[in-house]
Amino acid sequence: MNSDAHKEHLYALILAGGGGTRLWPKSTNKTPKQFLKMFEGKTLMQITYKRFRKILPREKIYCVTVSNAYKKEILNELPSFLSDNIIVEPARRETGPAHGLGAAYIYKKDPDAVIVTEAADRLVKPVPTYLKTLKAAAKVAYEDRVLIAIGVEARYPHTGLGHIKRGIKIKEVNGINFFKLDKFVEKPPLILAKKYTASPNYYWNAGQFVWRADTLLNSLATHAPKIKSNLDDISLAFGTKNEKQELKKAYKKMPKIAIDYAIAEKEKNMVVAVADFFWTDIGDWKEVWENSKKDHLGNVIIDGNEPGGEIINIDTSDALIHTNGRLIAVIDVDNIIVIDTNDALLVCSKSKAQNVKQIVNRLKELKKEEYL
Repeated sequence: MNSDAHKEHLYALILAGGGGTRLWPKSTNKTPKQFLKMFEGKTLMQITYKRFRKILPREKIYCVTVSNAYKKEILNELPSFLSDNIIVEPARRETGPAHGLGAAYIYKKDPDAVIVTEAADRLVKPVPTYLKTLKAAAKVAYEDRVLIAIGVEARYPHTGLGHIKRGIKIKEVNGINFFKLDKFVEKPPLILAKKYTASPNYYWNAGQFVWRADTLLNSLATHAPKIKSNLDDISLAFGTKNEKQELKKAYKKMPKIAIDYAIAEKEKNMVVAVADFFWTDIGDWKEVWENSKKDHLGNVIIDGNEPGGEIINIDTSDALIHTNGRLIAVIDVDNIIVIDTNDALLVCSKSKAQNVKQIVNRLKELKKEEYL
């Protein structure tokens, strides 16, 4: 077998449908976190696309998103992104159908395609190491016809992420280690998260996968036949005038399920590639603070969309303050988060940033949709 054959068939799939509820009130349904300029004046969508452009031509980069408004925003941010490569789901159905739909489109173009996947709201560094890992995983997935999950070394006990337990070592490719995947573990309570972090056999589940399109579609046929049968109906309409109509029709019957539950936790043909790079999903405002440039007091200041925002700080350190056109004064309130927008103001302890989702849930209960 040609050792470089996989390179001719390499594609990327970006999932850009998340809501980013823990970054409320800046991240909303209208403008989710992947479209916010929080890091050096760039959005996470721009950062993700430009990472992939280092190894792929634009023709081989696809995106699945959940509305025409999101597609319009992607093209606004990234004019070079091919419009035909942005696939719009007619309804939110979680990551299982999204992965399947992207794979079905890419398979139609190239039956030997191998796909590296990424959500549009991740930061990684150093980028060369990240790309090296994906390329090694693509080679293994293409040649061995296995489904590969990327496992990230746990930096601290994390109760908001699922974990992966590795089994026996299978091989090493270009310095990247591959193990039989033992099992996926649900988001653990703190006592278990501490044990997993201390163990060399557990990793964070980055929700990032590498697989051949045909291998994934075959796995869906076995473990998630409702997804596969609806994808088959959609595939028959590819390139016809009925494509959008059939997509909408199929999605009314499509189950709502994450890819982890749909296939990853059931599939025996899973391998874990161990990531030797820093990874974060920017899951809350504390992660934004962690990954942003800080002043001499450890503060992160983010300018909003409105001009004229100003900060007066007296004895406050290690804070994240988002200003949006108003004067914000802070006095001796260390480790705090202040997010100001036109519609709402959030103030919380940095250590409780994960709990912002509770505010979003409360707003849903109160049917205050205008704030979401």
